[in-house]
Amino acid sequence: MTQKWNQQAFSVSHADASRFVGEGLRAFFEYRDLGIDGATKGKFGAHVIRAVPGEKSLGTWHSHELDFQMVYVTKGWVVFEYEGQGEHMLRKGSCVLQPPGIKHREVRHSDDMELIEVISPADFSTLDENEPK
Repeated sequence: MTQKWNQQAFSVSHADASRFVGEGLRAFFEYRDLGIDGATKGKFGAHVIRAVPGEKSLGTWHSHELDFQMVYVTKGWVVFEYEGQGEHMLRKGSCVLQPPGIKHREVRHSDDMELIEVISPADFSTLDENEPK
Protein backbone atom coordinates (compact mmCIF):
# COMPACT_ATOMS: atom_id res chain seq x y z
CA MET A 1 0.00 0.00 0.00
CA THR A 2 1.31 3.47 -0.88
CA GLN A 3 1.60 6.03 1.93
CA LYS A 4 -0.20 9.34 1.34
CA TRP A 5 1.82 11.99 3.15
CA ASN A 6 0.12 15.13 1.85
CA GLN A 7 3.25 16.23 -0.03
CA GLN A 8 5.41 16.18 3.09
CA ALA A 9 8.65 14.29 3.59
CA PHE A 10 9.74 12.36 6.66
CA SER A 11 12.32 14.38 8.61
CA VAL A 12 14.44 13.82 11.73
CA SER A 13 16.78 16.36 13.31
CA HIS A 14 19.21 15.29 16.05
CA ALA A 15 20.85 17.84 18.34
CA ASP A 16 24.25 16.16 18.05
CA ALA A 17 24.11 16.28 14.23
CA SER A 18 22.88 19.88 13.81
CA ARG A 19 24.68 23.06 14.58
CA PHE A 20 23.59 26.52 15.71
CA VAL A 21 24.38 29.42 13.41
CA GLY A 22 24.41 33.12 14.13
CA GLU A 23 22.99 34.12 10.77
CA GLY A 24 19.40 34.63 11.87
CA LEU A 25 17.02 37.50 12.38
CA ARG A 26 18.67 38.77 15.57
CA ALA A 27 22.45 38.94 16.26
CA PHE A 28 21.97 38.20 19.98
CA PHE A 29 20.45 34.79 19.15
CA GLU A 30 21.73 31.64 17.43
CA TYR A 31 19.44 29.43 15.36
CA ARG A 32 19.27 25.68 14.69
CA ASP A 33 17.07 24.62 11.78
CA LEU A 34 14.94 21.54 12.54
CA GLY A 35 14.42 20.52 8.88
CA ILE A 36 10.69 21.25 8.78
CA ASP A 37 11.02 23.83 6.00
CA GLY A 38 12.46 21.31 3.53
CA ALA A 39 10.12 18.51 4.60
CA THR A 40 7.01 20.66 4.06
CA LYS A 41 8.18 22.49 0.93
CA GLY A 42 8.22 25.76 2.87
CA LYS A 43 4.70 25.55 4.28
CA PHE A 44 6.09 25.41 7.83
CA GLY A 45 9.36 26.10 9.57
CA ALA A 46 10.74 25.27 12.99
CA HIS A 47 13.96 26.04 14.73
CA VAL A 48 15.59 26.18 18.13
CA ILE A 49 16.71 29.66 19.14
CA ARG A 50 19.21 30.22 21.94
CA ALA A 51 20.77 33.31 23.48
CA VAL A 52 24.34 34.26 22.75
CA PRO A 53 25.76 34.64 26.30
CA GLY A 54 26.62 38.26 27.11
CA GLU A 55 24.72 39.67 24.13
CA LYS A 56 21.74 41.89 24.90
CA SER A 57 18.57 42.62 22.98
CA LEU A 58 18.24 45.91 21.13
CA GLY A 59 14.53 45.95 21.99
CA THR A 60 13.40 47.02 18.52
CA TRP A 61 9.72 46.86 17.63
CA HIS A 62 8.85 44.72 14.62
CA SER A 63 6.14 42.52 13.12
CA HIS A 64 6.11 39.51 10.83
CA GLU A 65 4.12 38.82 7.68
CA LEU A 66 3.16 35.20 8.29
CA ASP A 67 0.13 33.04 9.09
CA PHE A 68 1.31 31.33 12.29
CA GLN A 69 4.00 31.85 14.93
CA MET A 70 4.28 29.85 18.16
CA VAL A 71 7.08 30.06 20.70
CA TYR A 72 7.79 27.47 23.44
CA VAL A 73 10.55 28.14 25.98
CA THR A 74 12.68 25.09 26.82
CA LYS A 75 15.32 26.74 29.02
CA GLY A 76 15.87 30.01 30.89
CA TRP A 77 13.57 32.98 30.40
CA VAL A 78 12.78 35.76 27.94
CA VAL A 79 10.67 38.92 28.18
CA PHE A 80 8.61 39.95 25.15
CA GLU A 81 6.41 43.04 24.87
CA TYR A 82 3.34 42.84 22.64
CA GLU A 83 1.18 45.57 21.18
CA GLY A 84 -1.89 45.93 23.41
CA GLN A 85 -0.77 43.06 25.69
CA GLY A 86 2.18 44.51 27.62
CA GLU A 87 5.29 42.67 28.76
CA HIS A 88 5.27 38.93 29.36
CA MET A 89 8.07 36.94 30.96
CA LEU A 90 8.17 33.51 29.37
CA ARG A 91 10.11 30.86 31.26
CA LYS A 92 10.79 27.16 30.83
CA GLY A 93 7.47 25.58 29.83
CA SER A 94 5.82 28.84 28.69
CA CYS A 95 4.15 28.98 25.30
CA VAL A 96 2.85 31.97 23.33
CA LEU A 97 0.92 32.21 20.09
CA GLN A 98 1.84 35.48 18.39
CA PRO A 99 -1.02 36.48 16.06
CA PRO A 100 -0.06 37.47 12.49
CA GLY A 101 1.16 41.05 12.28
CA ILE A 102 1.23 41.77 16.03
CA LYS A 103 3.87 44.38 16.86
CA HIS A 104 6.32 43.03 19.41
CA ARG A 105 9.85 43.21 20.70
CA GLU A 106 12.25 41.08 22.72
CA VAL A 107 13.12 43.13 25.81
CA ARG A 108 15.63 40.96 27.68
CA HIS A 109 16.58 37.33 28.25
CA SER A 110 18.73 35.06 30.40
CA ASP A 111 22.10 33.97 29.04
CA ASP A 112 20.86 30.36 29.02
CA MET A 113 17.57 31.10 27.21
CA GLU A 114 16.51 28.55 24.62
CA LEU A 115 13.18 28.23 22.82
CA ILE A 116 11.48 26.47 19.94
CA GLU A 117 9.68 28.53 17.33
CA VAL A 118 7.21 27.11 14.80
CA ILE A 119 6.13 29.32 11.90
CA SER A 120 4.09 29.24 8.71
CA PRO A 121 5.18 29.81 6.08
CA ALA A 122 8.86 29.09 6.63
CA ASP A 123 9.95 32.12 4.61
CA PHE A 124 8.39 35.37 5.82
CA SER A 125 9.08 39.09 5.95
CA THR A 126 9.95 41.05 9.08
CA LEU A 127 8.95 44.69 9.20
CA ASP A 128 10.51 47.37 11.43
CA GLU A 129 7.74 49.08 13.40
CA ASN A 130 7.30 52.22 15.46
CA GLU A 131 6.47 51.78 19.13
CA PRO A 132 2.72 51.20 19.45
CA LYS A 133 0.66 54.02 20.94
